[in-house]
Amino acid sequence: QVQLTESGGGLVQAGGSLRLTCAASSNIFRFPAMRWYRQAPGKRRELVASIGSAGSINYVDSVQGRFTLSRDVTKNTISLQMDSLKPEDTGVYYCNALAVGQTNYWGQGTQVTVSS
Repeated sequence: QVQLTESGGGLVQAGGSLRLTCAASSNIFRFPAMRWYRQAPGKRRELVASIGSAGSINYVDSVQGRFTLSRDVTKNTISLQMDSLKPEDTGVYYCNALAVGQTNYWGQGTQVTVSS
């Protein structure tokens, strides 16, 4: 069983920054993709950013240029640096790992609140 543990959420003013980290309990190269999702109150969970095992990175248009996804394979972590935060970035952020066979693993989520 894979465990994903997020950290780094919090309360920040608009224009500020936060850095989220997701620590995996196993070698992250085993996952074809690792992703960050978020879910705002009353809305569906949406994909924010993803990284493939080869290192390709994609972002949803709304965070392009403001968020940066990175990984540290020595620590089995991925991180999401979030700059120029906006109130609409508020939500619970979840780390996801897609395993071979299409099994999805999820973290418990971390709250990000951006005040205007």
